[in-house]
Amino acid sequence: MSGRPDGARSINEILASARGRIDRLTPSQAFAEFCGGATMIDIRPAAQRAEHGEIPGSVVIERNHLEWRLDPASDARLPWADGYDLRPIVICNEGYTSSLAAAALQDLGLLRATDVIGGYQAWRADGLPTARPEACTTVIAPGAAPAYAVIEACREISRCSSQAAS
Repeated sequence: MSGRPDGARSINEILASARGRIDRLTPSQAFAEFCGGATMIDIRPAAQRAEHGEIPGSVVIERNHLEWRLDPASDARLPWADGYDLRPIVICNEGYTSSLAAAALQDLGLLRATDVIGGYQAWRADGLPTARPEACTTVIAPGAAPAYAVIEACREISRCSSQAAS
């Protein structure tokens, strides 16, 4: 199939639609709201958090669990996600996936969900608080991997190494 199916949208169109619905925050605005009681939700995978660092006080919910952990109607929700008046501020590495995630949270009825323009990279560039994963300054939601676990090097990378042939 070479043509786009009827109704299909490109990722750029989907992203623009998502961003048209959310009131995105600069890193400084997000920090101010975070300090005022909003919940910073870090959806980056463990490998990115291990490489770049984490935001102290944030809640780590990897992207594939986000809706289940924050939907007040879900049996898998976090205990504190029990109402629709939450102010989740979603952050990813560069501010793309977080826009899609914030729009998905709005679809669940969390109408105050938003994201951070430029993501963690912009947060760090603005000199806002960060920490190494080993400092254990974040809350790791069920199903999310702690970032410090991926720092340890793998010893056997491949079953087809030169030693296996000997």
